[in-house]
Amino acid sequence: MGFSTVPCNEFVEVLGSKAAVPGGGGASALVGAVGTALGNMVGSLTVGKKKYADVEERMYELKEKADQLQKELLHLIERDAEVFEPLSKAYSMPRATEEEKAEKARVMEIVLKDACSVPMEIMEKCCEAIELLVEFGEKGSTLAISDAGVGAACCKAALKGASLNVYINTKSMADKAYAASLNEKCDAMLEKYTKIADEVFDSVLARLK
Repeated sequence: MGFSTVPCNEFVEVLGSKAAVPGGGGASALVGAVGTALGNMVGSLTVGKKKYADVEERMYELKEKADQLQKELLHLIERDAEVFEPLSKAYSMPRATEEEKAEKARVMEIVLKDACSVPMEIMEKCCEAIELLVEFGEKGSTLAISDAGVGAACCKAALKGASLNVYINTKSMADKAYAASLNEKCDAMLEKYTKIADEVFDSVLARLK
């Protein structure tokens, strides 16, 4: 099933079922795409307006980047489902003998790294989107700044959500040095970009109240 192309109600129904996918990773990618699109909406409502002629060229640049990020985040919904299936199967591998234990351990290390790669990428894309939202919020039409604030809130939620899908897998890795390196990257992204997203949201809120 192409989870990025099914109707919203169908995606939510499957998400709420006992089906293994989509899960938190796919949901985070979708929320990130939605947040990015809200920034893009601000740009769309800004270009072509005489009042914002001085930022129009920059808005088109931001919109082009947002278009690409939206596509990439939607694709990551599918990728997250793809990498989870081998991990799910690996957890069910037999370990009655020493040979089986060794084989399961070998396979687990491979699939755990793959399973981490997608939420890491979701986090990276959300960070890029948050950077775009800073400018959409600062330079975009004042009639649409609330959408920049909502977009920042969505991308922050997606960033934090995807991080949990990294941490749950690094926790199971035998290669503790590799796990620690991934955790450090996650920590750094959360530390920097949740603050930036909060600043965008708070700035919008202050302008609206």
